[in-house]
Amino acid sequence: MPADVRPLHKRGARRQTLLGLAFASPFIIGGAVFIVYPVLASAGYSFTDFNLFQSPTFVGLDNYVRMVGDSTFWKSLANTLFLTVLGVPLTIGIAIAGAHALNFPVRGQPLYRALVYLPTIVPVVVGGYLWRWLLNSQYGFVNYFLGLLHLPQPAWLEEPDWGKPAILLMCLWTIGGSMVIYLAAIKEVPRELYEAAEIDGAGWWARFRYITWPTVSPITLFQIIVTVIAYLQIFTQPYLLTQTRLNAASGGPGQSMISYAMYLFQNAFDFLKMGYASAMAWVLFLITLAITLILLKTSKRWVHYDSERD
Repeated sequence: MPADVRPLHKRGARRQTLLGLAFASPFIIGGAVFIVYPVLASAGYSFTDFNLFQSPTFVGLDNYVRMVGDSTFWKSLANTLFLTVLGVPLTIGIAIAGAHALNFPVRGQPLYRALVYLPTIVPVVVGGYLWRWLLNSQYGFVNYFLGLLHLPQPAWLEEPDWGKPAILLMCLWTIGGSMVIYLAAIKEVPRELYEAAEIDGAGWWARFRYITWPTVSPITLFQIIVTVIAYLQIFTQPYLLTQTRLNAASGGPGQSMISYAMYLFQNAFDFLKMGYASAMAWVLFLITLAITLILLKTSKRWVHYDSERD
């Protein structure tokens, strides 16, 4: 490049960079103000005694030490882990089975797919109050249909043993989004693989195990990670199902339905213990990070990518 052209080239490159930063500035500023700063602030508040109305006071690791003796903290963590351990396999299993059902070439197939996906676009607050009505032990439709089948009719929201199953029912109601993702993945499986397997005498389970499952395994990894994070952060469903009045929830009978995020919210905005709530948020982040890293590490054994098969 001639020497007299280099300054013009540098000025043009600098102008392009500044123009790009100008267009990206709303996202950069928004990310700094609404993501980076809150994250850093919560890390600092986790070492303080802060009630939102007075200046924070440094207390060191007291908030983290306090969790060890907080029975409600352990109860909320146990409830959340129970929902996660039970909810994630149910979500993945039902989503895969539902995607296969939606892939059958039957009449009215587009309608069935739309009906399955429909609950995912219902606002979660509306869904919460809808399920409070459906699960009502006196006039709810769930117990009404169970009675028609001569099955037990539990008091879903009044008995400690049935609170978490009620939350799972509400969560699984919106499983249509996962089904649609799996449906798209299943439709990408080459048909000739199934045809060759049928010629060799492979049954439906063998075709699923050796063809479908390896092909959709990257999607499964994504779904597991996203679903695990969603269950670890579950808040709206238990909060709405146990709501006693506006902006107040009891956590269910014996706090059997209180989730980790729900208890965190109570500490922050009901009890005004923002420092303790910030410490809880970081503990949840570390738990989520550890589980995600374990999933990514172990995924090498069961996730298969197209590049590995070529």
